[in-house]
Amino acid sequence: MAFVLLHFAQKSFAQKGRGDRPSIPLDHFYAEPENRNALRVLLSKFHFSFSTGYGRTFYRQDLSDFAILQQQDSLPLIFGKDFNIAGGNISSGYNYWFNDLQSRNNINFDPSTDFIVSADSAALKFTAPGMSIPLNFSIHFEFDRYRVGGGFAFEYHRPGNFNPTVYEDRISGYEPNFGSTFFKKYYVMLGARVYRYYEYSLSVDANIGAINLTSKFNKSIIQKGVYLNLGATVERDLSEYFRVFVKPSFDIKSFTLNIPETDLTIPQSMNAFYLSFGITYRIPELPKCFLKQCTTQVNHQHGNMEYRSRMHPVYKKQNPHHGENYPRLIKYKGKNKKKLHAY
Repeated sequence: MAFVLLHFAQKSFAQKGRGDRPSIPLDHFYAEPENRNALRVLLSKFHFSFSTGYGRTFYRQDLSDFAILQQQDSLPLIFGKDFNIAGGNISSGYNYWFNDLQSRNNINFDPSTDFIVSADSAALKFTAPGMSIPLNFSIHFEFDRYRVGGGFAFEYHRPGNFNPTVYEDRISGYEPNFGSTFFKKYYVMLGARVYRYYEYSLSVDANIGAINLTSKFNKSIIQKGVYLNLGATVERDLSEYFRVFVKPSFDIKSFTLNIPETDLTIPQSMNAFYLSFGITYRIPELPKCFLKQCTTQVNHQHGNMEYRSRMHPVYKKQNPHHGENYPRLIKYKGKNKKKLHAY
């Protein structure tokens, strides 16, 4: 009878404990953790990213203030559209106008063989492709779903040949006077996460800054415009500290070539599309466990201090189940997977 009463009392106490309070108060076994280091918590909001990929540039030159002369077996020449042919020649023109200017004087004009057209009668433009391999480094601060930061890009670039968009059969193209160069970009970044599905997320961002065209461009006659990049980043969380991502983006950038001693200019856009792949890492807010022999695979306490695992790799998502680092046993791997009874 006493045993029945004791069992009933224990059962009633256990049921009474359900609800707001656990049946077994865990604070009897674990010390209350101290507040985390404020500096580490702040630093953990910073994310460091590195990416590379491929870029395609779309050069476009606007020659609306010019006329073009094409002579046999020579490069095309441009000159002001208000030209005057006196005595069968043109006083001066330019047969190269991309990153620098090359001029010619006293150009003979033969109406029987030469072809001439003015921007008044045609939309004169030259276009060219280009390819790039960028290396991009950035750091940004995340709060809630927003991100603010900045970065630096180092880009290997090769421009293609320039060809006219009109009279392609009458006007020849020209090639740049260099094979390749390196661009540098500096920017600030503003962005936000717009969608999340489990470990996948979609963010949009804008990079605003400046581009260094290097010494291959005659900077004394070039006026650069603002550099703007708009992109969408698809990220996959591998852990709470490590992500991989793919990012399509579009560059909007340009420069203007100023013709010395005249009021003529050649606006040149060099917009580009990029597809980048990269990784993002953030500093953990918890220090690594100080016990070398500790095999705990999740964040845990020793005394009243919290630590992160020494065993769990930073690139793998934590999971509280036992054996999370090796969810598949060795006896089911490799040559053993064909055996009915590996051991």
